[in-house]
Amino acid sequence: MKWVALIVPALFLAVFIFALVRRAKLYDCFTDGVKEAVPLILSIFPYLAAMLILSALFEESGLSRIFTDFLTPAFRALGIPPEISPLVLIKPFSGSGSTAILSELLTAFGADSYIGRCACVAYGSSETVFYISAVYFAGTKTKKLLRPTVIALFANFVGVVVGCLLCRIL
Repeated sequence: MKWVALIVPALFLAVFIFALVRRAKLYDCFTDGVKEAVPLILSIFPYLAAMLILSALFEESGLSRIFTDFLTPAFRALGIPPEISPLVLIKPFSGSGSTAILSELLTAFGADSYIGRCACVAYGSSETVFYISAVYFAGTKTKKLLRPTVIALFANFVGVVVGCLLCRIL
């Protein structure tokens, strides 16, 4: 597996050699790219800040616990273990929060348990939808957020349901 660690340096070396062959001014291209990144960062920052604040408020206000308690029976009916309900609900909002919940679940139930496998599949098959939406829509001119966000949330949820079903079968 030591050769895997060489992939990224080899990729950088290949890009560097390619730039030399094409006689591109590598440093100038790099600095031009950085100049374009600064306005992008400034335009994205308010959206990211809003999403991070809303994620923290969702967790700290207790809304997360209320939603978890309310939706646990429905999750159980769909084959999602009630123990991973907090993970399913927090993942679209917070990557670090969902990592903490996953860690707690694996410590409590073990990685080889059904709940541990479902938690890992739920974690891996879903995305921080609101964070990704904030980044994506900050860089576009359209601000129609509802439809793509609902579709992404639905796809996340279907991924978790199917993943838990596969964990039960396998």
